[in-house]
Amino acid sequence: QVQLEESGGGQVLAGGSLRLSCAASGLSFSHYAMAWFRQAPGKEREFVASINWSHDTYYADSVKGRTTISRDNDKNTVYLQMNTLKPEDTAVYYCASRYLQATNALSAYDYWGQGTQVTVSS
Repeated sequence: QVQLEESGGGQVLAGGSLRLSCAASGLSFSHYAMAWFRQAPGKEREFVASINWSHDTYYADSVKGRTTISRDNDKNTVYLQMNTLKPEDTAVYYCASRYLQATNALSAYDYWGQGTQVTVSS
């Protein structure tokens, strides 16, 4: 049974930083692409960043330059380091996984976590 568990969310002032973590179990982690999506109130879930099995990374334009996705295959964990946070970054952040190749398509991911809330106040 695959489980993804996010942590690290919280409330932060604009300009601050947060590091989200997603611990995976029940899958061969090194063979899976991992991604972060987010969903703000009243909006659709959107792609934030992904990292595939070979550590290639991809970012949404809205977070590029402020955000770094990384993975530790020894710990079965993917991270999302977010800097210079803005109020528009406020959302529930979800971790997702799929076999091998990353994509920004929400529907392509097979497994999802429960999400962690990030709130950025001005």
